[in-house]
This record gives sequence, C-alpha cells and structure tokens, in this order.
Amino acid sequence: MAAAGGGGRSGAELIQLNVGGKRFSTSRQTLTWISDSFFSSLLSGRISTLKDETGAIFIDRDPTVFAPILNFLRTKELDPRGVNISLLLHEAQFYGITPLVRRLQLREELDRSACGNVLFNGYLPPPVFPAKRRNRHSVAGPQIAARLQSAAERAPVRRSNTMPPNLGNAGLLGRLLEDRTLGAGPASDPGMVRIVCGHHNWIAVAYAQFLVCYRMKETSGWQQVFSSPRLDWLIERVALNAKVLGGSLGEQEKMVAVASCNEIILWALQADGNGSEIGVFHLGVPVEALFFVGSQLIATSHTGKIGVWNAVTKHWQIQDVVPINSYDAAGTFLLLGCNNGSIYYVDVQKFPLRMKDNDLLVTELYRDPSEDAVTALSVYLTPKTSDSGNWIEIAYGTSSGTVRVIVQHPETVGSGPQLFQTFTVHRSPVTRIMLSEKHLISVCADNNHVRTWTVTRFRGMISTQPGSTPLASFKILSLEDIDGHAGCSAGSDIGPFGERDDQQVFIQKVVPDASKVFVRLSSTGKRICEVCSVDGTAITSFTVHECEGSSRIGSRPRRYLFTGHANGSIQMWDLTTAMEMLGKPLEAGGLTEEELLQQLEQCDLALTRTPDMSPAVSFAHPGTPRASSTSSLQSQASDGARDKPAKGAVSPGLLLSPARVSLPQPKPREGTFLALTNSQSSLSRSDSPALAPEPCPRRLAEGLDGDGRAPPGLRGGGQLC
Repeated sequence: MAAAGGGGRSGAELIQLNVGGKRFSTSRQTLTWISDSFFSSLLSGRISTLKDETGAIFIDRDPTVFAPILNFLRTKELDPRGVNISLLLHEAQFYGITPLVRRLQLREELDRSACGNVLFNGYLPPPVFPAKRRNRHSVAGPQIAARLQSAAERAPVRRSNTMPPNLGNAGLLGRLLEDRTLGAGPASDPGMVRIVCGHHNWIAVAYAQFLVCYRMKETSGWQQVFSSPRLDWLIERVALNAKVLGGSLGEQEKMVAVASCNEIILWALQADGNGSEIGVFHLGVPVEALFFVGSQLIATSHTGKIGVWNAVTKHWQIQDVVPINSYDAAGTFLLLGCNNGSIYYVDVQKFPLRMKDNDLLVTELYRDPSEDAVTALSVYLTPKTSDSGNWIEIAYGTSSGTVRVIVQHPETVGSGPQLFQTFTVHRSPVTRIMLSEKHLISVCADNNHVRTWTVTRFRGMISTQPGSTPLASFKILSLEDIDGHAGCSAGSDIGPFGERDDQQVFIQKVVPDASKVFVRLSSTGKRICEVCSVDGTAITSFTVHECEGSSRIGSRPRRYLFTGHANGSIQMWDLTTAMEMLGKPLEAGGLTEEELLQQLEQCDLALTRTPDMSPAVSFAHPGTPRASSTSSLQSQASDGARDKPAKGAVSPGLLLSPARVSLPQPKPREGTFLALTNSQSSLSRSDSPALAPEPCPRRLAEGLDGDGRAPPGLRGGGQLC
C-alpha cells in the first residue's frame, strides 16, 4: 500500500487502490471506519494483498460498482449513478459494508412481501401425511420395484432449502423422514408437489405417494375434502372429474384417478369429500396420459394401447392400436395421432364397442399426405347451429415440422375431413398445437419455438378470405431435468392454457428450481405478469384453471394459476385480474427508489454482523425530531468484550413487564450504548476505531414512551441479556 503523509496520524494515511484496472485514491480512515469490513481486514493484514507495478493494492472487482461504494464510505450518502441496485447490493455484501447492505436490503423489501402482490389469491399449507394404503389388490409387482430402484439410482436428490413453517414432526415432512418407503426414496422429494390439475371448482394435488383434493366454495374458500391413502409407488399421472354426467355413480359424483407405471387407481368421491376406491386397473404398459372424456376414464401409452373405464357399465376395456404420439378430446370423441401418419377417433359414449368382437370401435379419420407421424393434435368444435350442425376443425403437427389444418363439413360427413391449410415453418418436430377461435398456435422441439397465426372466421367457421395470416414468432425457454422433477414432467407443461374462445397463456419457468414463473400471451408472447413464490420456495408444478363464479347475476368464471412448491404448499394467483390490468399504466403510490434512499440517508441502520431481513426496533421517540435518528443500534464489541458486560449494564434475566416500570439509567459514556434487536438485547462496550462514526449515546429512559410505558416492540414482556 502506498502511503502519503498527513499529520502523523495513521487514519490520514493515503491508500492507493487498483479496482479492476481503475485507480482510486482514498484514506485509511475512509476505508476502515467499519470495523468488520473487507477493507479493515485487508489493511490490518488479515487478508493477503496483491499489488500492481505502482504499489497500489489490486482488487479484482467491478470498478463501476465500486465507485458508489467508495462514495458511501466517504460521505455516508448513497449515489448509485445508474448502477443496478441488485448488483450494488451484491458488491456491498462482498465488501462487508453493513450500513449500505442494510439500506439496500430495506429498499428491496419494498418489492417483496410474504403476502404476495395484488394477484396473490390464497395459500394452501402442506397437508398431513396419510396412513399407508391397505394392499387389497396385487398392485405392486417386482417390475415396479425394479423400476423404482432404477429411477432412484439415476435421479438426484431434490431438497428445498426453505422448510414450511410450523410443521414439526406432526406435519408432512417430519413424518416422511421417519417413514420413507422405496417409492419415496432418493427418486423424489416426498414433500414436493408433483402435479396439480383442476376441474370445475375442484383441484387435485399429487405428492410423491398420495393425493389430496380441494374444493372451493364462495363462502368458505378452498377446503381440503379428500386425502388418499399412502401408495406404494410414485404418482406420475392424475385425472380429475368433478362433474360425472348421467349420475351413474349415484351420490358419488366425483372421480379422481392416479397412475404409475402400468397401474391406475380410481376413487369415487361423494359431495362431502368422503372417497371410496373403485378399483385398480392395469394397462400392461406404462401409462403416459390419463384423462377423462365425459365420465369415461382414458389411459393411453405410446406403445399403442388405450384403456377405457366406462362409468355406466363399470367395465375396463383395453384396445391395441398403432403407436400413439398425441391425442385430443372434443365432446365425446377421442382423437389419436399415431406414428403411421393417421388420425383415429373413438366415440367413447355412443358406440364404444364393435358388435363382432366386442373391441373398441376405432375408426381412421384422416391420413397425412406425407405419412409423417402426427406428434401434436388439436380439435375445435364450432358452435352448433340448427341449419349446419357441427363444423369440426382439426389442426395437427408432424414429426417433420409441418402444420396442417383439416375441416369436416356437416354435409360431407361420409367423405371425411378435407385438407384446408398447410404451413411448413418448423424444422423440428411439432410438440404442441392449439386451434382456438382466433388463433392457431404451434410449438416445436427447438427450445419451444412458437409460431402463431390469426384465424379468420365467418359465422363461426374458419374462412379462406383472407385466411390465416402470420402473427408472431418467439420462444418459451424452459430448462428442466431429463426426467422432470424426480421423474414427473406432467406437472410443468408450458401450455397453452385457457378456453378456446378466450385469450390463452403460456407459463414459463426458465430453470428447474426457480421460484418465479412468467405468464405470457400464447398469441404474441407478450408478458402478462410474473409470479414469485411468496415464501421463496421453488415452484415444482403449475397449472391454469378456470373456476366457476358465484350464483349471483353477472358473476363470471375466474381464471387462476395454481403453483405447487417444494415445501408442499399450493399458492393461487388471479390471472383474470392480471389480464384486466394488462396494458393499464400503474400509478405510483409509494416512495420511488430515489426518494427511499434519500430518506434513509437520515437514518443510521444497524451495524450487525449477522443478516436480519427485518428492520430492528426503533428507540427514537416519534415526537422527538432528530437530525440523524437511529433505527436500531447493535454492539460491535469483540468476542472478549461481549463476555464482560459493560459498566451500567442491566443484569441478565431482567424482564420488562407491560406495566409502567422504572429502570436504572446507566451513565452515558463514550463507546457504550444500548443494542436491542428482534433476536437479542445487550449493553456492551464498542471496540470500533476511534475515527469511526460514533452512535449517539442515549439513556434507557429515551427508549420509553412519554407515559413511561415500553415502546411497542417491548410491550408484553422482553428480556435484556
């Protein structure tokens, strides 16, 4: 370090710094008035130094961000000078400039809240871990155990850094740690939400080995109504039907099913939430899609098998078809996009079986001209009219990246659908496609590259004048584990979500353990909003669902985003409000960033060694004006000084009662001051350097209100230790 004179005082020693190639000149006094900072350790020899050819101390950090930090050390005023506040906070933490860190953290706290923002609609805590299911059926075979073992070997352990509050051993995670089976081994975090799905005013939430159903009522909100027993395997698929048509189950008008490997368990739920197991069904091959078409439960596999459980006959039927790549449902029709380039359909309600052999009636509807595999499928049914019947429109994508639209005229039912439009804009296989009232949306395998077109309609039917015109091209980047979250990727589908006659959205989660997702319009890619976890936990699954409104006149359904988290909680967000606020200017109601930092210059925040995200208790009387108030004061005593209480200190164990108290007033003296935070109280001697800015000594009586009562932070009893 290059020294320059100055009255013989060590504090006036001139210090030359080389920060990232840019030279700064300052004094030892400026750099060391914070005793436990990076510079105090550097200049005291506790940190080794590296000097350049001129003798200046070299620090390999960003000089642009260092400039406002040095200015703060000189003037105790913050001037960001266009530097990003988050980056400035990171550098201030590196240098250990605690007053600056406190100031910047307080600024960031204005943008964060444990109660979320205006879009936050509710929080469902993690449920209690259920009892194990009695194995009435031979559900878990050796092949399942072997599969789980292989999954455990290849999947990493996923743990949340933030534990849910007030769970203890009686909650979900505590009991899971005590009783963990093979299925909930290293292959998955047992407390993590794997899948969320909804139907009407119900949602089903799948954890590693059990399922929980919630129901929403206008008066009472969301209530847990059903919890399945603990299963022997990991849940990979979930299907929910909250309105079984036809009343075939009597009072049991809800159904929920889960699947893993080749097995499916189906429950019937009564209106009060009590559930009974209907049965366990085997598909024979891994179940890759599980959903309801009307009241029929459908399971499909890419190997070419489909299973149908009929709610009327209560019969489980398995049918072999060609390998399946995609599917969609419209009304009572199930459409299958297959590997041979054909689109098949099954009417699961009217004519499910053939007379001659009692097999499912699977009919070929259309064959792709190039015979490319149909990798994505979307069906749009136009509004039914008395004179024209249904005009069925089908959009599909192929393995070669081609997007086609075919239509079925009511008057040409016997001749099959006709090719309407073809787009060859993708060079990778099409993975998702959506044909809605106003848009055609396709997504390919190239990092979720999205192409959209506007759809022209005449009397509800697609029209060629002027036809579909290109609208937007963008990407929905979403990085996931190879097998998704512990082998389950069904809970993090990007969409598009929404009704086909309304604006649809994509949900973008960029990295696997992100606590933030972005909601974007599926038509243009425009960002609608961003959703951040209110408790900071990682988002592991999500879905968008529209819940029915109240029975009042004028009430409409509202659209919600449900996010499942690593700690087992469910958070709900109001997307209807987000859509209504889209494009409207936000009126600033509070302090701007500059105004806040300007106000904080009048307050010396706590000089603490341990980070505390909450501001400490203030001792300044609200009616006493001060040029420089102190929000809270923390002792900077060394370890040895803390062991020995300062003169005049209150003895340990003295309690502050809520009643009026009269405490001895310690004699103020230099270097001794009261330190009281949310977690500790101490009266100790400061060992800060003589040239450091000295906190104002104040008597204990100044910490009491004018009537002698303790301030709000101390009422109700506290302890000085």
